[in-house]
Amino acid sequence: MHIRDRIKELRRIKASQLRPHPKNWRTHGDAQRDALRGVLAEVGYADALLARELPDGSLELIDGHLRAETTPEMEVPVLVVDLDDAEAAKLLALHDPLGAMAGADCDVLAELLRDVETENDAVQQLLGDMLAGPELPLDDGQQRELPPEVDVAEAFQVVVECRDETQQQAVYERMTSEGFKCRLLTL
Repeated sequence: MHIRDRIKELRRIKASQLRPHPKNWRTHGDAQRDALRGVLAEVGYADALLARELPDGSLELIDGHLRAETTPEMEVPVLVVDLDDAEAAKLLALHDPLGAMAGADCDVLAELLRDVETENDAVQQLLGDMLAGPELPLDDGQQRELPPEVDVAEAFQVVVECRDETQQQAVYERMTSEGFKCRLLTL
Protein backbone atom coordinates (compact mmCIF):
# COMPACT_ATOMS: atom_id res chain seq x y z
CA MET A 1 0.00 0.00 0.00
CA HIS A 2 1.33 3.42 -0.97
CA ILE A 3 0.50 6.17 1.55
CA ARG A 4 1.05 9.78 0.55
CA ASP A 5 2.35 12.41 2.96
CA ARG A 6 -0.17 15.24 2.55
CA ILE A 7 1.44 17.63 5.03
CA LYS A 8 2.97 20.58 3.19
CA GLU A 9 4.29 22.53 6.14
CA LEU A 10 3.90 23.66 9.72
CA ARG A 11 2.92 27.32 10.07
CA ARG A 12 2.21 29.52 13.05
CA ILE A 13 -0.91 31.55 12.28
CA LYS A 14 -3.05 33.85 14.38
CA ALA A 15 -6.05 31.63 15.19
CA SER A 16 -8.60 34.29 14.23
CA GLN A 17 -7.24 34.21 10.65
CA LEU A 18 -8.20 30.55 10.22
CA ARG A 19 -11.51 29.99 8.45
CA PRO A 20 -13.80 27.41 10.06
CA HIS A 21 -14.84 24.66 7.68
CA PRO A 22 -18.44 25.35 6.58
CA LYS A 23 -19.34 21.68 7.15
CA ASN A 24 -17.78 21.35 10.61
CA TRP A 25 -20.23 19.06 12.37
CA ARG A 26 -18.69 18.99 15.84
CA THR A 27 -20.36 20.90 18.66
CA HIS A 28 -18.73 21.81 21.96
CA GLY A 29 -20.53 22.25 25.26
CA ASP A 30 -19.49 24.48 28.13
CA ALA A 31 -17.82 21.66 30.07
CA GLN A 32 -15.60 20.79 27.11
CA ARG A 33 -14.77 24.45 26.51
CA ASP A 34 -13.87 24.97 30.17
CA ALA A 35 -11.74 21.81 30.29
CA LEU A 36 -9.90 22.79 27.12
CA ARG A 37 -9.16 26.25 28.54
CA GLY A 38 -7.83 24.53 31.67
CA VAL A 39 -5.57 22.17 29.73
CA LEU A 40 -4.29 25.00 27.55
CA ALA A 41 -3.58 27.08 30.66
CA GLU A 42 -1.75 24.25 32.44
CA VAL A 43 -0.02 22.54 29.50
CA GLY A 44 -0.28 24.85 26.51
CA TYR A 45 -0.46 23.91 22.85
CA ALA A 46 1.00 20.43 22.33
CA ASP A 47 -0.78 19.52 19.11
CA ALA A 48 -1.19 21.30 15.79
CA LEU A 49 -4.44 22.33 14.20
CA LEU A 50 -5.09 20.94 10.74
CA ALA A 51 -5.97 23.18 7.80
CA ARG A 52 -5.83 23.33 4.03
CA GLU A 53 -4.85 26.25 1.86
CA LEU A 54 -7.64 27.66 -0.27
CA PRO A 55 -7.06 29.21 -3.73
CA ASP A 56 -7.10 32.73 -2.21
CA GLY A 57 -4.28 31.77 0.18
CA SER A 58 -6.43 31.62 3.30
CA LEU A 59 -6.43 28.56 5.54
CA GLU A 60 -9.58 26.51 6.18
CA LEU A 61 -9.68 24.41 9.33
CA ILE A 62 -10.26 20.68 9.16
CA ASP A 63 -9.46 19.91 12.79
CA GLY A 64 -8.99 22.23 15.75
CA HIS A 65 -12.02 24.50 15.54
CA LEU A 66 -12.50 24.71 19.32
CA ARG A 67 -8.83 25.41 19.97
CA ALA A 68 -8.90 28.20 17.38
CA GLU A 69 -12.08 29.67 18.89
CA THR A 70 -10.59 29.47 22.39
CA THR A 71 -7.36 31.32 21.52
CA PRO A 72 -8.29 33.70 18.68
CA GLU A 73 -5.51 36.22 19.38
CA MET A 74 -2.75 33.64 19.70
CA GLU A 75 -0.41 32.38 16.99
CA VAL A 76 -1.12 28.66 16.89
CA PRO A 77 0.66 25.73 15.24
CA VAL A 78 -1.11 24.64 12.05
CA LEU A 79 -0.27 21.68 9.85
CA VAL A 80 -1.11 22.76 6.31
CA VAL A 81 -2.22 19.88 4.10
CA ASP A 82 -2.71 19.68 0.34
CA LEU A 83 -6.26 18.32 0.24
CA ASP A 84 -8.96 19.19 -2.26
CA ASP A 85 -12.59 19.86 -1.26
CA ALA A 86 -13.65 16.20 -1.34
CA GLU A 87 -10.60 14.98 0.58
CA ALA A 88 -11.01 17.71 3.20
CA ALA A 89 -14.68 16.78 3.64
CA LYS A 90 -13.75 13.10 3.99
CA LEU A 91 -11.14 13.87 6.64
CA LEU A 92 -13.50 16.26 8.46
CA ALA A 93 -16.14 13.53 8.57
CA LEU A 94 -13.80 10.71 9.63
CA HIS A 95 -10.95 12.23 11.68
CA ASP A 96 -12.66 12.24 15.09
CA PRO A 97 -14.76 9.08 14.58
CA LEU A 98 -11.60 7.13 13.69
CA GLY A 99 -10.01 8.21 16.95
CA ALA A 100 -13.18 7.36 18.86
CA MET A 101 -13.00 3.77 17.54
CA ALA A 102 -9.93 3.09 19.69
CA GLY A 103 -10.45 0.75 22.61
CA ALA A 104 -9.28 1.45 26.14
CA ASP A 105 -7.25 -0.55 28.61
CA CYS A 106 -9.34 0.50 31.60
CA ASP A 107 -6.75 -0.48 34.21
CA VAL A 108 -4.00 1.53 32.53
CA LEU A 109 -6.35 4.48 31.98
CA ALA A 110 -7.49 4.43 35.61
CA GLU A 111 -3.86 4.43 36.77
CA LEU A 112 -3.03 7.29 34.40
CA LEU A 113 -6.02 9.33 35.54
CA ARG A 114 -5.09 8.89 39.21
CA ASP A 115 -1.57 10.19 38.43
CA VAL A 116 -2.75 13.36 36.66
CA GLU A 117 -2.77 16.45 38.86
CA THR A 118 -4.51 19.70 38.06
CA GLU A 119 -5.44 22.96 39.73
CA ASN A 120 -8.23 23.63 37.23
CA ASP A 121 -11.76 22.79 38.41
CA ALA A 122 -13.05 21.95 34.92
CA VAL A 123 -10.12 19.62 34.21
CA GLN A 124 -10.56 18.03 37.65
CA GLN A 125 -14.24 17.45 36.88
CA LEU A 126 -13.36 15.83 33.56
CA LEU A 127 -10.78 13.57 35.22
CA GLY A 128 -13.29 12.64 37.92
CA ASP A 129 -15.98 11.88 35.36
CA MET A 130 -13.56 9.69 33.42
CA LEU A 131 -12.45 7.85 36.56
CA ALA A 132 -16.04 7.33 37.69
CA GLY A 133 -17.05 5.76 34.37
CA PRO A 134 -18.73 2.38 34.79
CA GLU A 135 -15.97 0.63 32.87
CA LEU A 136 -13.19 1.80 35.20
CA PRO A 137 -12.13 0.32 38.55
CA LEU A 138 -12.62 2.42 41.68
CA ASP A 139 -9.68 4.06 43.48
CA ASP A 140 -9.40 1.13 45.88
CA GLY A 141 -8.97 -1.30 42.97
CA GLN A 142 -12.38 -2.87 43.46
CA GLN A 143 -14.61 -3.19 40.44
CA ARG A 144 -17.80 -1.18 40.43
CA GLU A 145 -20.86 -3.37 40.75
CA LEU A 146 -23.42 -3.16 38.01
CA PRO A 147 -27.00 -2.45 39.13
CA PRO A 148 -29.13 -5.57 39.49
CA GLU A 149 -31.10 -6.62 36.46
CA VAL A 150 -34.73 -5.63 36.49
CA ASP A 151 -37.29 -8.39 36.07
CA VAL A 152 -39.73 -7.43 33.36
CA ALA A 153 -42.93 -9.39 33.25
CA GLU A 154 -43.84 -10.86 29.91
CA ALA A 155 -46.22 -8.53 28.09
CA PHE A 156 -47.76 -8.44 24.64
CA GLN A 157 -48.18 -4.93 23.29
CA VAL A 158 -49.23 -3.11 20.17
CA VAL A 159 -47.97 0.33 19.22
CA VAL A 160 -50.32 2.33 17.05
CA GLU A 161 -48.96 5.32 15.16
CA CYS A 162 -51.49 8.15 14.93
CA ARG A 163 -51.48 11.12 12.57
CA ASP A 164 -52.07 13.63 15.39
CA GLU A 165 -53.06 14.06 19.05
CA THR A 166 -56.78 14.01 18.27
CA GLN A 167 -56.57 10.60 16.60
CA GLN A 168 -54.32 9.35 19.44
CA GLN A 169 -56.96 10.35 22.00
CA ALA A 170 -59.74 8.66 19.98
CA VAL A 171 -57.78 5.39 19.71
CA TYR A 172 -56.96 5.52 23.42
CA GLU A 173 -60.59 6.03 24.39
CA ARG A 174 -61.78 3.25 22.10
CA MET A 175 -59.20 0.76 23.39
CA THR A 176 -59.78 1.57 27.08
CA SER A 177 -63.55 1.28 26.56
CA GLU A 178 -62.92 -2.26 25.25
CA GLY A 179 -61.01 -3.11 28.45
CA PHE A 180 -57.42 -2.76 27.25
CA LYS A 181 -54.83 -1.24 29.55
CA CYS A 182 -53.34 1.67 27.57
CA ARG A 183 -50.71 4.36 27.93
CA LEU A 184 -50.33 7.47 25.82
CA LEU A 185 -46.85 8.10 24.40
CA THR A 186 -45.60 10.97 22.31
CA LEU A 187 -42.24 10.35 20.64
